[in-house]
Amino acid sequence: MPVPVPRQRAIPAVEGGQAQAATAVGGPVGSPLGGPPKNEAPRKDGTVEKHHGTPLTLLVIEDDPGGSTLVPELLDSAGNPIRVRTARNLTEAERLLTDDVHCILLDLALPAPARGDDHDELAVLKHVLQLAPRHAVLALTASGDAERGTEAVRVGAQDYLFRDELDSRLLSRAIRYAVERKRSDTAERRLAEGRVRAQENRRLERGLLPTPLLEGSALRFAARYRPGRSRALLGGDFYDVVRTADGTVHAMIGDVCGHGPDEAALGVELRIAWRALTLAGLCGDELLGTLQQVLEHERADDEIFATLCTVDIAPDGRRAGLCLAGHPAPLVARPGRPAQLLPYDNNGPALGLLPGARWPRMQVELGREWSLMLYTDGLIEGHIGAGRERLGQDGMVEMVRRQLGEGLRGEALLRAAVNEVRELNGGELADDVAVVLLDRAA
Repeated sequence: MPVPVPRQRAIPAVEGGQAQAATAVGGPVGSPLGGPPKNEAPRKDGTVEKHHGTPLTLLVIEDDPGGSTLVPELLDSAGNPIRVRTARNLTEAERLLTDDVHCILLDLALPAPARGDDHDELAVLKHVLQLAPRHAVLALTASGDAERGTEAVRVGAQDYLFRDELDSRLLSRAIRYAVERKRSDTAERRLAEGRVRAQENRRLERGLLPTPLLEGSALRFAARYRPGRSRALLGGDFYDVVRTADGTVHAMIGDVCGHGPDEAALGVELRIAWRALTLAGLCGDELLGTLQQVLEHERADDEIFATLCTVDIAPDGRRAGLCLAGHPAPLVARPGRPAQLLPYDNNGPALGLLPGARWPRMQVELGREWSLMLYTDGLIEGHIGAGRERLGQDGMVEMVRRQLGEGLRGEALLRAAVNEVRELNGGELADDVAVVLLDRAA
């Protein structure tokens, strides 16, 4: 028999703009998850038209002792019939709530499961929202009980309808817009959650970058760090500088192969382990051997390795010990002499390659006044122009010599070096770059 046209609202609340926002964000009208199916197309009003072969499915949850709620024939925007399933209780509803269900029509008069609060009029709705967090929900309430319907929307339903005022046009449209509104809400929530995660990741990564411990030292420190990962703050490169109680300044720079989040995490572990071992008094071969054990224990794959350069500068600042584990040799610049690489003849293997490896410690003379630059291979492996030629160590030495001749020092020198390498490469570098500079004035 015909049913009166509803009087409370000609159009569900979501129709006034939410549908367009949902379509702009992207996602399925006919599914709580994923992107829009291929057989859906946006219409001019911002809604999504479903083509033949993918009808909407409605799950009706109601228990009317006088007979089932009248659900008229329902059509989607393309004229396809909307499939209807009926559940008499929440147990049946859970069984019928498969992935192809798009919307739930819930009778708020349905008895709720015993949860300890018999006075909560929306207990059944809250239970369904927990049971089906990804599905659109329409609340069905008694005629004139707009207050309860409004509260249902506040709790989480996409819209409400009066039980005795259903007709095919209103219900069909309410289903379509409820699905779109749910999709829009889900997309907006995911965007918000993504922004929060990104902010948390940035704070975490920024907190994992080292704070040099140089109190009491006359040396000046500068560093530059650029991860290869897009929008990341931390990569597989790592560095640190500490001064021990005897006045020795220890500096380290390293590079875990790769530059993803796993490599970044391993780099942080190695840096923290290096600092702890250095402050405990380990140095040279003993220190690197212990770091290799840490890497072997923490790495996710046996093929992962890390290169490392450690320098321990004597309290008088005139000499230093150098250990290289498959890492490029540091560059030293002194007044009146061209910048050059420190000796690297006794370069040992990278950490994680050879069990029981040894890393000789070389003694180098620095002099009264000097600048010592430690760097990772991201600084020297960028291309030069459009060809396949790379900058290399020789090209880097010539570049730094020129920049020193132009009077650049400290942070300005590192900034100019990294920027010029990027320009020579023709854009952003693919690998992580870390550069540390220690200066001693006469």
